Amino acid sequence: MNATVSPDWIAVDWGTSNMRAWAMTSSGTVLAEASSDQGMGKLSRDGFEDALLDVIADWLEGPTPVVACGMVGSRQGWVEAPYAATPCAALPEGMTAAPTRDDRLQVSVISGIKQAEPADVMRGEETQIAGFLALNKNWDGVICLPGTHTKWVHVSADEVVSFQTYMTGELFNVIAAQTVLRHSVATDGWDADAFDDGVSIAMARPERLASRLFSLRAEGLLNGLDGASARARLSGLLIGAELAGAKPYWLGQQIAVIGDGGLAGHYVRALAAQAAPATQVNASAATLAGLTAAYRRLKG
Repeated sequence: MNATVSPDWIAVDWGTSNMRAWAMTSSGTVLAEASSDQGMGKLSRDGFEDALLDVIADWLEGPTPVVACGMVGSRQGWVEAPYAATPCAALPEGMTAAPTRDDRLQVSVISGIKQAEPADVMRGEETQIAGFLALNKNWDGVICLPGTHTKWVHVSADEVVSFQTYMTGELFNVIAAQTVLRHSVATDGWDADAFDDGVSIAMARPERLASRLFSLRAEGLLNGLDGASARARLSGLLIGAELAGAKPYWLGQQIAVIGDGGLAGHYVRALAAQAAPATQVNASAATLAGLTAAYRRLKG
């Protein structure tokens, strides 16, 4: 952090595991950035303000607007920001003020989005969606947000029409670390052909997923399938099963995948194999664009 930085406002993306903050100008320029491992999952409600000040105190000279998204607005967060119901604007109307003791802080938390049937919720992703739409005017289609809980979101006319959540990332972590496959799946390494094979198998017969998962163990024992290949095929099987389930969303649609690094790239690769080209979008850029749009609305 830099004590000479004097932002007009501060953008905060506060998840379960980590928090990121950016010192911003009113035009949306980043002056400085910082992060912390003090995510929502590590904090009690009265600990959020101190955790934020640990990161941004050197940026504060007087009352400063802070716009935050993510799990900071959950029931276990700093303040519970209500959900907007679909169909709704990608950036829901209204924000919730978080209680503060330090008079330099003016914290506003962005609302999440809920869907009644089938029941589903999101927090944080709505800000990335809003940011993507702010950067891509008049864009209609389907946005995929890969992660521990991957979202598939149908957007039209700047509204979230509907969405589905898949626990694919969490299933991968649990299966790889806490089932019999922990003896077969490496903790790192990759085999692109094995990933493609897994996607193809699961797309063709998703109802056989449970059997195909155990085959990873058997192939290791009988045919010498190495751990890196088993890891990639496991990922391919799970993502392939997800794509099969989400096919009514992405088939014939314009597709954007918001995410950095390998995971988002795996989704783009898997979709390309289904003749469904997708554009990969930088997640931090989308988040900042969404937070900036929220700040501008706050300022009127």
